[in-house]
Amino acid sequence: MKLVLNKEWVVGARIGGGGFGAVFEAESTTGEKAAVKLVPKAPGTEREMLFTNLDGVRNVVPVIDSGEYEDQWALVMPRAEKSLRDHIQQHGPLALNEVVTVLSEVAETLADLDGTVVHRDLKPENILLLRGHWCLADFGIARYAEATTAQQTFKLHGTLAYMAPERWNNQRATSASDIYALGILAYELLEGTTPFTGPTDVDFAEQHLRGTPPPVTTAPPLLAALITECLYKAPQARPAAGNVLARLQQIPAAALSGGLAALAEAHQGAVVRQAEADRRASEQATEADRRKALFEAATISFGFIADAFLTALTNAAPSAEVRKGNLGGWTIRVNDAQLTLSGPRETAPGIWSTSSTPAPFDVIAAATLSLKIPVNHYGYDGRSHSLWYADARTENQYQWFETAFMSTPLRPVTGTTDPFALDPHHDSRTAVSPTMGLHQVAWPFTPLVIGDMDEFIGRWATWFAQAANGGLSHPSQMPERNPQGSWRS
Repeated sequence: MKLVLNKEWVVGARIGGGGFGAVFEAESTTGEKAAVKLVPKAPGTEREMLFTNLDGVRNVVPVIDSGEYEDQWALVMPRAEKSLRDHIQQHGPLALNEVVTVLSEVAETLADLDGTVVHRDLKPENILLLRGHWCLADFGIARYAEATTAQQTFKLHGTLAYMAPERWNNQRATSASDIYALGILAYELLEGTTPFTGPTDVDFAEQHLRGTPPPVTTAPPLLAALITECLYKAPQARPAAGNVLARLQQIPAAALSGGLAALAEAHQGAVVRQAEADRRASEQATEADRRKALFEAATISFGFIADAFLTALTNAAPSAEVRKGNLGGWTIRVNDAQLTLSGPRETAPGIWSTSSTPAPFDVIAAATLSLKIPVNHYGYDGRSHSLWYADARTENQYQWFETAFMSTPLRPVTGTTDPFALDPHHDSRTAVSPTMGLHQVAWPFTPLVIGDMDEFIGRWATWFAQAANGGLSHPSQMPERNPQGSWRS
């Protein structure tokens, strides 16, 4: 195949692929050896063409010709000797001086790009040995650092083992994301494997967001500390490329001794402790984001439940007095009977479950459904049930459940409301744990399924009608339904 750009090239066998294109060997009509990358003109691939000129940037594989071929972009580059991946496979973990050389040359590139271009796919396959230097190639998913509105941002493209935590959170990649990938690369060059190994994308996400990298065992303390800092979860805590380069240049070929060795070890220990604190902070932030998203989902599904419930009641009692509450809650009144559904309340995880007293399942939100009547001559004024948005049946499968509680028979307490609702806290936690507490579950954890709520609505409509007619009384037995086995323990 012949390729006519600014020069004419004869394209030969395929020699690799990367990112969004395939790479072929090529030779000009004047005998110049090269490699040509052909990139299909899919949306967003035009960004490959943004980086045909990176003058002044050290250790970048240059683009010596470019243009279009049929429905593809064409980029012609000098033919490199080999990739860093090939070199690692040939030689295994590298010697310290060679590792420092590789990292320094890549850090020079990142320092020149800092604040201007984010590569976003730094890995051994994209680092090529060209004219005696390790050079960065394949800017296919790179972007100008200030560009934030591209139609195709490729946020989750890249090799999973090297992707920074912020990218797993779908946040904007910055130069700090490349520093994180450089830290992964440094670890791999020294230890022979990346610190996080997946294997699935879910595993990689969990490891990058919350995992602690295994300690670097084959590097001197100054380099081990630098790698640890590059792998901080918080991007703003990672060193800048210029700082990384300057510190790499200070890595001694010979081991430190005496007081300097002790100081370097102390510094490494401080960095490791900071990394752990950073990991915990990242874990808490990630958990907060997860719970926020689940609470939003809980609020939306609660709205469907509340609306369906109220519509059924008002269709049966169109003249009933209705008052709307917050977040989809409401109150409906017929005669002296009042049925109230509160809006959902977010559950603080530290109240429901703690490290010393863990709960058997997670609760994201809670609401209360209560039926009230004037206190009768037995001292009874109605019942209330809890609605919890939880993974009560299957771990990590959240939905709304109805349940209720009662005082333990061993506790001689008589209340006006029975059964009663409890928010998720220590009292209700003991009710669902093997520990004997003041309360126990009085109604099984029953899923509320949108579109299949006839039993739930019909049951509460019956109790509401009894209350409106003055016939609601204390349950004849407690628990009314056997709750055992309705939640996971």
